Amino acid sequence: MRHMARSTQSERALRLNAAFDLIALGYSLNEAAEALVEQFGLSLRQAYRYLQEAHRLKRPVTVSAPTIPITIKVPGDVVVELRAYAQTSGLTIGETVARAVSAFLAKARRHG
Repeated sequence: MRHMARSTQSERALRLNAAFDLIALGYSLNEAAEALVEQFGLSLRQAYRYLQEAHRLKRPVTVSAPTIPITIKVPGDVVVELRAYAQTSGLTIGETVARAVSAFLAKARRHG
């Protein structure tokens, strides 16, 4: 049996939305499953799982941009605060840093 890599969150969202669209367009379950197999190279079993999940959705899911790992150096006290904030907020360190950097860049663009 071949082991396949897990899909990323954005890949999963794209597949789920494709399944949602096929259902909304009135495709039969079999037609929709075959379309997902063809479009994404899924197994028939995976396609049916996406269709089952998509059937429970009221609207398409948000597709987030894929993340890219980077290495940065940050003072130790900032890391301690960052970890503590991430823990209490329920966000990952990456999500916390991405939000902070996005807010900083948006402010920098406004003040040009």
